[in-house]
Amino acid sequence: MAPLTAAGGLRGLFGPGHAGHTVITDDLGALSLPVGDDGVVIGEDAEGRPQLVGFHRSTPYDVLLIGGLWTAQVLALRAAATGARVAVETGRAQEWSVLAQSAGAGLECVTLHDVGRVPPMGATVGSPVVVVRDCGMRPPRGRVVSSPWQSVLTLLPYLSPVAPRLMRTSTLVGVQRVSPQEAQQIGRILGLSHVETEALPTLADGVTLWCAGRERQWVMTSATDAESGLLGMPRRMD
Repeated sequence: MAPLTAAGGLRGLFGPGHAGHTVITDDLGALSLPVGDDGVVIGEDAEGRPQLVGFHRSTPYDVLLIGGLWTAQVLALRAAATGARVAVETGRAQEWSVLAQSAGAGLECVTLHDVGRVPPMGATVGSPVVVVRDCGMRPPRGRVVSSPWQSVLTLLPYLSPVAPRLMRTSTLVGVQRVSPQEAQQIGRILGLSHVETEALPTLADGVTLWCAGRERQWVMTSATDAESGLLGMPRRMD
């Protein structure tokens, strides 16, 4: 199954199941149903097709983003909107506090934790978890690991000594604008083409090259009105 899918394209893994609901016939006209694969919309491809990542899985799922805080926060918000509990492990809680307070309309769906202090989350099919690790250039090895129904998204602002290991062990890797030297190293590790490698230092804010095995997809993440009001416009630097 493809970790990264386009709505209406390849089918990804389904998220948690839900109990059935009933509705009276007169209310059916008010319902609208999403069409496409199940997952978090991370942006659009060059043809404007929505691209989705299925964070809620019955198997461990690790995602690495070499990029900006803005994109990681958008992904966290959108994961919470799908019903996931989001635990943010960070050494800069001040950068996440407004998001945590605003997400979930008062419900505690995004929680902040000091580095190394994320408690067991008790992820289940009915209550999936996404852990966002915003722990700087050298995120320590800890007890926070991916597991059934608990995905881990690690944010690295730049290429660091731990990046090669994380790139090799992650199921999905996203790369935003990096220096030409970093692009060359990333290209060798991920097996990128010359054109893909040369493009990395020129990427606009909000553009990410997502890699899953041999699959590649350029994705533009644009903010909704609510997201831009909370987080501002796309940016690579913080």
